[in-house]
Amino acid sequence: MSDVDAQKRAAAEAAAELVQSGMVVGLGTGSTAAWFVKALGARGLDITCVATSIATGELAASLGMKVAELGETREIDLTVDGADEIGPGLALIKGAGGALLREKLVWEASKRCVVIADAAKRVPVLGRFALPIEVVAFGHRTTALRICDALAECDIGTAPRLRLREGQPYRTDGGNVIYDAPCGRIRDPAALAAAVKSVTGVVEHGLFLDLADAALVGTPEGVTQLEP
Repeated sequence: MSDVDAQKRAAAEAAAELVQSGMVVGLGTGSTAAWFVKALGARGLDITCVATSIATGELAASLGMKVAELGETREIDLTVDGADEIGPGLALIKGAGGALLREKLVWEASKRCVVIADAAKRVPVLGRFALPIEVVAFGHRTTALRICDALAECDIGTAPRLRLREGQPYRTDGGNVIYDAPCGRIRDPAALAAAVKSVTGVVEHGLFLDLADAALVGTPEGVTQLEP
């Protein structure tokens, strides 16, 4: 196991200890979230899970966990998910796994959200990782041009790139496409979030602001807990 995977696993296992029987738990998507699902499954608790993607739901079900749709349960007690970047105040960029819309829906329905990550995900300023933007497939190239204008309003001059898989546009579980916008340095995440979300055709973006209550970060020295 690589050092990065060991850090992801340590953070995930620490997060699994936060879960108690009787809880409704939101399950994130991606490699770090998968470690959490496996650690949670090993505990054998009586819980109900709400998955943020088809892949995560299938993994949880294969481990014997009860999986429900969002809205079928009471309020989610705790959601644990990974991140592509963790910036100051626990501002996040998410969406590399392609589940940013469903992730944000689950996060916003949760009493508490904890992000888990390896040490490399911490950054002094968001933007090194391209910002995922989920877009309705119909007319998405026109929407991409409007996204360029929204980025320019925030002094970001680069153009978003359509995410491809095997040469074809990547499709989310909801049938949308994703554009990844290289931003460099995001000086005002809130302003950028508002500008991108205002574009007709944009379903959601990967800026998760004021949503994380804590972060568990795996490091070579152990797991560190961060607060906003």
